[in-house]
Amino acid sequence: MAVHSPTRCTVQLNRSLRPRSPLAFRNPTVSGTGFYSEPPALRLVSVRSQTPGPDMFRSRPSTSFDDSEASISSPTTSSAIDFLTLCRRLKTTKRKGWINHGIKSPESIADHMYRMALMSLIATDLPGVDKERCIKIEIVHDIAEAIVGDITPSDGVPKEEKSRMERAALKEMCEVLGGGMRAEEIKELWEEYENNSSIEANLVKDFDKVEMILQALEYETEHGKVLDEFYLSTAGKFQTEIGKSWAAEIISRRKSRLRKNPN
Repeated sequence: MAVHSPTRCTVQLNRSLRPRSPLAFRNPTVSGTGFYSEPPALRLVSVRSQTPGPDMFRSRPSTSFDDSEASISSPTTSSAIDFLTLCRRLKTTKRKGWINHGIKSPESIADHMYRMALMSLIATDLPGVDKERCIKIEIVHDIAEAIVGDITPSDGVPKEEKSRMERAALKEMCEVLGGGMRAEEIKELWEEYENNSSIEANLVKDFDKVEMILQALEYETEHGKVLDEFYLSTAGKFQTEIGKSWAAEIISRRKSRLRKNPN
């Protein structure tokens, strides 16, 4: 639940998948996560370049596959189920920030990511913003916590070390998935969020904070808590107008509630 304030990106990136050397996959023995990993099959990708659109942001290249190529680039049935079983931990791991404040039966990591995805789904369309990509980023931005857990500022882990731990966990998860195009996409989406390197990442970063303070307001109402820390940690850090607007609405509702119930 750590909240950071990275530099805002002002240029839309061209996110075509970069050629990569084949990853070194282990033999199909049990990995450190307790799952089997299998080597990916080679795939052929056809990429069509595009020129910048009227909004001056470069359109993403379209990638076309025939049926045989699609099946080759997809994870095997065994790898897919192993990966999904590992991701179950996102449903069962509670967000530590709430635990530290005495909230009983708090939300899970998956709960948090799900409502963030709903935010992108219902948000007004914004020029140059790919909402489908926002939803994808929201689904994977905390995915490494399936292995490392929810690391908060109170844990005293330096930001660089937290990033290193999560990147290593993500690599392990992608090996469980069997590598290939889907694994590369997950890594690309995660890095985009981690580096705050696109306008979609800017928006998702804002929704991460919006979801947190909305949850804080709900817990204050339900449990009679005062959770100032979560509002203070996000104040002045919103990058988008919709993020600022939604945050202001939550703050307004909180102030109204505190006026009616000062104790």
